[in-house]
Parts: sequence; C-alpha cells; structure tokens
Amino acid sequence: MKDELFTELLNSVKEGGKILRGEKEPARSFHLDRLDIKRIRDGYKLTQKQFAAMLGISVRTLRNWEQGRRVPEGPAMVLLRVAEKHPEAILDVVRAGV
Repeated sequence: MKDELFTELLNSVKEGGKILRGEKEPARSFHLDRLDIKRIRDGYKLTQKQFAAMLGISVRTLRNWEQGRRVPEGPAMVLLRVAEKHPEAILDVVRAGV
C-alpha cells in the first residue's frame, strides 16, 4: 500500500474513533422512521403466523418486532419497507414461489 493511501486510511480510522467516542460529530447521519410492523401486517390481512411465513422469519421474531422488544435490521428492514410501500411486489414474489 502506498504511504499516501495508508495515511489517508489511518486518518479515517482515527476520525471514526473520535465519532464513536462522541468527540466529533459525523459528517452525515441517516435516520429512518420506525416501522409500524403490525400495521403493515394488518394491511395484508394476515395472521402473525402467515406474515412470518411470507417473510421467512419466525413468529417469535415478528412478535418481538411488533411489540417493540426488537428492531429489524439490515435486509429485514429493507424487506419490511418494500412490503409496506409495494405490497404487490411482495405478493407477486411469494405467489411465484408456491
């Protein structure tokens, strides 16, 4: 690795540490609204068991999300946002898999 690139990487890591310790504000941040997962499920008119099966998750996970004990992350959050905004896409994919 060239010295210049290494120095740039090292400075980035140091800056990240300062941000994590609260010594510096991040240049940007992203805030997503909390999803009302029960409302999304109700829109599909599905039971918890049916909705969980459709998403490929356990009923326990769905209950934890709906009751606010856990928050979906990563791909699960994206899938739920798609399910909320484009139910026809989700249903089309699920029906194709049957």
